[in-house]
Amino acid sequence: MRPAVEVRPAVGDDLPGIAVLCSEARRESASGAQICAPDEDRLVRHLSVLLTLPGGNVLVALHDGRPVGFVLARVLDPHLFADEPSLYVEAVYVGEDARRRGVGHALLSATAELAASSGATHVYSVPIPGSRGVQRFLARLGFGPVAGHRVVSTAVLQRRLAADLTPARRGTRSLEDLIARRRRARTETMSGPVDLREFQAEYNSRAGVVTQADTRETLPG
Repeated sequence: MRPAVEVRPAVGDDLPGIAVLCSEARRESASGAQICAPDEDRLVRHLSVLLTLPGGNVLVALHDGRPVGFVLARVLDPHLFADEPSLYVEAVYVGEDARRRGVGHALLSATAELAASSGATHVYSVPIPGSRGVQRFLARLGFGPVAGHRVVSTAVLQRRLAADLTPARRGTRSLEDLIARRRRARTETMSGPVDLREFQAEYNSRAGVVTQADTRETLPG
């Protein structure tokens, strides 16, 4: 008979063992850098902060007194886009040597009890990227897709935003706007084909393009 798995709220002494499991999850995932910090001492500090936050919860699964899995979760109060509390599971993980022993089921059972006691009407979970086993496990328990998360580094986002405002990009956007306006005008007036010469002249003026005709006019006679 397998020893029972105990799941309870984590205390300070549990955090180093949970940090070890976080590091294991980071190594397993292709997106490890997006999961947790590489330094276990920093992880312990981060977990300590989560425990002090309003609604912050860390559940630990123990097997023979040793941490073998965890859930990191936050109870979210009603806000602008939700009328009722919800439980947001930031991470659920079971150590590799403790899988297929009911640890994940025990963790989610404790999570469901936490949601019910907090008045949360829904439980949201973001599985670790690339963990197909967790995806299948959550789907079997009724979790369905709601919205896809996308992530970008701050530096890349700033570079892309700056590039989106370059003159070349603005010129492309101006061309698209001009075409759209001409199409609307044609539809509204039903006046027949658009005079592309007028369109080209307007676009060149906006984009600062010097035409051959303009060059002839500026050359000395």
